[in-house]
Amino acid sequence: MDTILFHASIYLVAAVIAVPIAARMGLGSVLGYLLAGIVIGPMLGLVANTGDLQHFAEFGVVMMLFVIGLELEPQVLWDMRHRLLGLGGMQILGTTLAVMGAAMGLGQPWNTALAIGFIFSLSSTAIVLQTLSEKGLMRTGGGRSSFSVLLTQDIAVIPLLVLLPLLAMPNVPTLAADGSIQRGIDMADDHGHGMSLVEGLPGWGVTLVTLGAVAAIILGGIYLSRPIFRYIHAANLPEMFTALALLIVIGIAFLMMLVGLSPALGTFLAGVVLANSEFRHELESNVAPFKGLLLGLFFITVGAGIDFGTFFKAPATILGLALGLIALKGAILFAIGQVFGLRGRDKMLFTLSLAQAGEFGFVLISFSLQQNVLTERLGGMLLLVIALSMLITPLLFLLYDWLSRRLIDTDEERSADEIDEEGPVIIAGIGRFGQIVNRLVQSTGHKTVVLDHDMKTIELMRRFGFKGFYGDPTRPEVLHAAGLDHARVLVVALDNRESVTKLVSYARRARPDLHIIARARHRSHVYELYQAGANDIVRELFDSSLRAGRYVLENIGLSEYEAAKAEQTFFHHDREAVRELAKVWKPGVPSSENPEYVARVRELEKDLEAALTQALEKDAGG
Repeated sequence: MDTILFHASIYLVAAVIAVPIAARMGLGSVLGYLLAGIVIGPMLGLVANTGDLQHFAEFGVVMMLFVIGLELEPQVLWDMRHRLLGLGGMQILGTTLAVMGAAMGLGQPWNTALAIGFIFSLSSTAIVLQTLSEKGLMRTGGGRSSFSVLLTQDIAVIPLLVLLPLLAMPNVPTLAADGSIQRGIDMADDHGHGMSLVEGLPGWGVTLVTLGAVAAIILGGIYLSRPIFRYIHAANLPEMFTALALLIVIGIAFLMMLVGLSPALGTFLAGVVLANSEFRHELESNVAPFKGLLLGLFFITVGAGIDFGTFFKAPATILGLALGLIALKGAILFAIGQVFGLRGRDKMLFTLSLAQAGEFGFVLISFSLQQNVLTERLGGMLLLVIALSMLITPLLFLLYDWLSRRLIDTDEERSADEIDEEGPVIIAGIGRFGQIVNRLVQSTGHKTVVLDHDMKTIELMRRFGFKGFYGDPTRPEVLHAAGLDHARVLVVALDNRESVTKLVSYARRARPDLHIIARARHRSHVYELYQAGANDIVRELFDSSLRAGRYVLENIGLSEYEAAKAEQTFFHHDREAVRELAKVWKPGVPSSENPEYVARVRELEKDLEAALTQALEKDAGG
């Protein structure tokens, strides 16, 4: 018990210290967990054997796939079938053959080379999905394509476990026994003493039992989930929802292992079935904390399990193999992305996010060692290559972030439209902000010229009958072609802060008499735009927040008139305050570290309280 508490304390302390530091440095939580594992394992030696703990931690991957399944309705999954078979199938086949060829070139026999190809064809579901979710990239084209490949890989683990024993040439007749395959599939039982519903059954019996288990999950999710959830809900005990969520995940994972299937695949299927349930969000919120902790534990064990002793015996060889694997997989992924129409940032994300080996590689190596497909020495090197490639993966995401800021998407490479119209109002940027402005102005009968550098947005506008022109509004030639020399009003509604400021500065220099209305991200941006020469500056959340405050006042005792009066007073005072504060604001200096700014804010807050009190007392007296 003391040992368990000691190790738990070590892991938690390492995570609490390392992960926030890594997140603040922009490295992401995954790299923080990996570094924490390296520190407490190989560097300080505070934890020794992580094998048993890693099997437990791998359950975080199972929970993660359950949560992902909850976010995918069956129809969405069906719509992904072409990506699953196309992108995923080509990636596994292409990587397997390429790695096999490279391994044979390094002197490995064909059967061992093929096994290495199978092992390295898989990427890290845990790291990639966690990082994509953290960075908000899951819904991008590259993110969806990466998820399709990862899902295909998880499904492919099952046939790979069946094929690997056939590669152990001396013992082919005995290596495909169901008990052995079961041991390889069960991530939590390396000793082969687990229960099995299919052991000893003929092939048709195994098929029937397996299909029966899958059918039970689907039918249970459709017909039993709602009555059970209503029963639990009637108890009015929130902890029972947590218990039920864990029971669903653990129970389905155990059932899958009993029939020789991947527990991750089973829980993913359950999540998809429950995606249409009204209790989906309750399930997700109850499982998410356990998923996060177990995934973090998994990453720590990966870092702690890196054998630097073996690494330092041949550092150039092992690091070269890891980097070579990433380069080879990246080249294959880049080619596949090109074939399937991925462009620009999406193709780069698809290439860099999946270039590593994955956690299921540990399972396949362990199984291959049991089946005499790999030697102990080769297996140890492969484990180290996988761990290093996973350790490098967060750096690949940092490389993607750096490239994406400099990469020009294919849409942007397309030449700008020929602008054949001019109008009194130019709207630069037609996102949610610009759309409202455009609709209001056009509805009153005034003509606008709309510019945007996102071709998809322009095409969507045209589909609804609104005309717009593709082009980068920050480029002077595009702006002048839209009629800058004769326009009366320029509305700058771009999403990017720097682009807004750049465009306002240029327009003010080109047309000192032009009325410029600019969208600001926050108060500091307001000051930038004020100095750049904007006439009217609209903070994107200010008006909606002010309206919400008025609703609060109306519901805590003020009349509608009094609340509206307070709202109006606050509005006018804030506009004046911004002008005053812009005079003492210093670019590049945080407002909290500018004494003159802080002092002026305090004075203006007192003025605001006095103005509101006076306005309300005047109305009450009247």
